[in-house]
Amino acid sequence: MAKLLFAGTHGVEDPTKAGLVFLATKGGKEAGHDVAVALLGDGTILMDQTIRDSVLPVGIPPLKDLFQFVIDNKIPVYV
Repeated sequence: MAKLLFAGTHGVEDPTKAGLVFLATKGGKEAGHDVAVALLGDGTILMDQTIRDSVLPVGIPPLKDLFQFVIDNKIPVYV
């Protein structure tokens, strides 16, 4: 099992890139790895639930669903 830290630097200005970090985190967790997320720069705005719930990436699940996976699995989020 690997330890993986996924860093997100995008916020509402690029919803797809903002969602990718959480999609990768979900995939890592489902594959059995020890995962965590670090939000930097514009990505820190995603900690606000109202903003997070409005982010709709293209081609992947809404950010609110991906973030809920992080919460449900007690994955650390560093800001």
